[in-house]
Amino acid sequence: MAETSRRNFLQRSSAATVGSFVAAQSTQASAVQPSERVRVGIIGAGGRALSLINSFSSNASVEVVAIADLDANRLPKGLAAAEKNQSRRPRAESDFRRLIDDNTLDVIVTGTPDHWHAIPTILACQAGKDVYVEKPDGHNIVEGMRMVAAMRKHKCIVQMGSQHRSTKRLQTAIEFVKSGKLGRCVVAKAWESSKQGAIGFPPDGMPPAGVDYEMWMGPAPKRPFNTNRFHGRWRWLYDYGTGDLGNDGVHRLDMAVALLNAACEAQGDKQVGLPSSVSAHGGKWYFDDAQQFPDTMQVTYEYGAGTHTKMLTYEMRVWTPYHYLGHSEGAAVFGDRGYIVMGNSNWAAYGRGGQILEQGEGDSHEGPHVQNFIDCVKSRQKPYCDLETVGHPASVLCHAGNIAARVGRTLQLDPQSETFIGDDDANALRTRSEYRKPWVLPEV
Repeated sequence: MAETSRRNFLQRSSAATVGSFVAAQSTQASAVQPSERVRVGIIGAGGRALSLINSFSSNASVEVVAIADLDANRLPKGLAAAEKNQSRRPRAESDFRRLIDDNTLDVIVTGTPDHWHAIPTILACQAGKDVYVEKPDGHNIVEGMRMVAAMRKHKCIVQMGSQHRSTKRLQTAIEFVKSGKLGRCVVAKAWESSKQGAIGFPPDGMPPAGVDYEMWMGPAPKRPFNTNRFHGRWRWLYDYGTGDLGNDGVHRLDMAVALLNAACEAQGDKQVGLPSSVSAHGGKWYFDDAQQFPDTMQVTYEYGAGTHTKMLTYEMRVWTPYHYLGHSEGAAVFGDRGYIVMGNSNWAAYGRGGQILEQGEGDSHEGPHVQNFIDCVKSRQKPYCDLETVGHPASVLCHAGNIAARVGRTLQLDPQSETFIGDDDANALRTRSEYRKPWVLPEV
């Protein structure tokens, strides 16, 4: 079916599914005719990508047609998971560009390391495909801006994988905060305090057989193979990742912003967008290893000025084996009549005397987030974590916090241009100094 006509068909067939989620087992797949299913290609077969393979292939409205991974050792497990869920084995590819070029696909799912988020997303949008991309949106601010520009220009649906946005847990908490029972809210908080391990200083070596390491490096500088530059550990290095602020912090910051904006709605204040100033303190104070990002960090974001000023703070202590405010990682909003604390499985609101005003629960599984995305692919409505209005702003918080920590000073951010006012050093970190050919960032 031609791309445009297929999209129109999917939109017409969606009316009964929008707004609901039912956990779909493989035995339910026959309930949806093959021609009505969203045809999906997934980039990545391990880590987060494997979880996405399971979530998409077990959805009755989806057929995972192809999976691409440059590590041949990971592909079999991903292919087998999809085949088990949908009773049909996807096509295997080593180069994601074969998925971009496949005109029969409706959607590209990107479950790659951070440095491989932007280029596939932009190319997919240029090919007229909708995209589900893992968080944060890109490796840096400019990448995220380019992704948003591609999404706008080609009128694509792009959902960032901050799955908390689609959970019952966050949705019920937002509705409670909108009730105004917390009073006037000015301060929000997000944190990470779960213990993580050191990555050591392993020597350089040879990439495993079956791995296209040249492509794995992609736009990043050419470096010798090292286990710290590969599966699971790449996120702690500047070339590939965004540290724990961009790994887990993006979830917690996005939760805090969602709750703070609910409070703004309740009290008649303007919604917070991007902050006007960002400051960060901290560093490598605990782990003696090859990690380049801080393991201890405090970031402060200030929004607006005058009577409508708001503050959001983020704390990272990835070496503590205990909870903070009852949760190893979470978000909170504080008002003059009460406050709300949210973790990964529940939330509770407390009054002046510490009494519980209301509470809720729910898991963090990505199934509802995938369903919301599929519904929006069909309806052409904005998903819960729309890249432009939700995903990219949350990602900018992470990038700006990391940049403030690296330059060691308070930064003034222009929310319109997403540049730092009068700070050449900070602006230089908004993107890579060079994209290694042929993996240059596509123009939009």
